[in-house]
Amino acid sequence: MKTGKVKFFNEAKGFGFIIQDDDNQEIFVHQTGLIHEIRENDQVSFDVIEGKKGLNAVKVERI
Repeated sequence: MKTGKVKFFNEAKGFGFIIQDDDNQEIFVHQTGLIHEIRENDQVSFDVIEGKKGLNAVKVERI
């Protein structure tokens, strides 16, 4: 599992971005990949998978 911080999450549209702690890369997150609700600046742990348009965060949990 990777860790990071939620940069942005739009609840109405159901997506956002997480900044990974290890390399500051932005990872797309969709509400279907959430275990817990998330908000901007939450610390989270997650797995990364290859999506249609790049990397996606899945199994996202607040820590």
